[in-house]
Amino acid sequence: MSKLCYNFFKTKKIKGGNDVLSLIGVFIIIIGFILKIDTLAIVVVAGIATGFVGGLDFNEILTKLGEAFVANRYMTLFVITLPVIGLMERYGLKERAAWLISQLKSAKADGVLSIYLVFRLLMAALSIRMSGHVQFGRPLVLPMAEGAARANYKELNEKDSETIKGLTAAAENYGNFFGQTLFIGAPGVMLIVGTLNELGYTVDSKQGPTTIALYTLPIAVIALILGVIQFKLNEKKMQRAHGVSSKKGGNN
Repeated sequence: MSKLCYNFFKTKKIKGGNDVLSLIGVFIIIIGFILKIDTLAIVVVAGIATGFVGGLDFNEILTKLGEAFVANRYMTLFVITLPVIGLMERYGLKERAAWLISQLKSAKADGVLSIYLVFRLLMAALSIRMSGHVQFGRPLVLPMAEGAARANYKELNEKDSETIKGLTAAAENYGNFFGQTLFIGAPGVMLIVGTLNELGYTVDSKQGPTTIALYTLPIAVIALILGVIQFKLNEKKMQRAHGVSSKKGGNN
């Protein structure tokens, strides 16, 4: 078996004159994922190792990494925000958000989620990217919705908490998915225009995106209404489960 592997690595050649060792970066990434090592560190190490095997010196490797960083800087900015969000959570972001909303006696979980759904829909319609689940959903909206629920029902069981988590994710998904096609320059709208043209339906490149955005507006409104109804129905269900009157709220 070992002899077979040796002959394979010895005889296999990759286009450009480098042998199979040029794939060492892929091997490093696979091993890193299996061992659950930090993803960013694994990718950088894999890139450096591949560069060395490919005959690049260290300065050339750093240049390539820098060029890739600049070319994908908008994606990289998202990655940079993750440690910031993590530090804020570590030092009480979720707790302060929950405390703030709990001070509003009239606030309810369905109201918090409905407001976020409207906000997320508008942001998506304006093509403002928020990385919702990571930067807003988990660290802000979820603890605020849970804080409002605790203010009304005192204690939440595991089922209540999991339901609120799911509805928070739903608010993010509804707003992002149905709101992004309201922006005429969104990739989804461009994809629809291109697909229709390929299928033989003539769509003007200037007026087409506007028309598609207008036709998706009623769908976005319907999604908004159904989302609010879903949040309201869940609030009613929690009120019955905790024996709280809808008029008295948490004062019962």
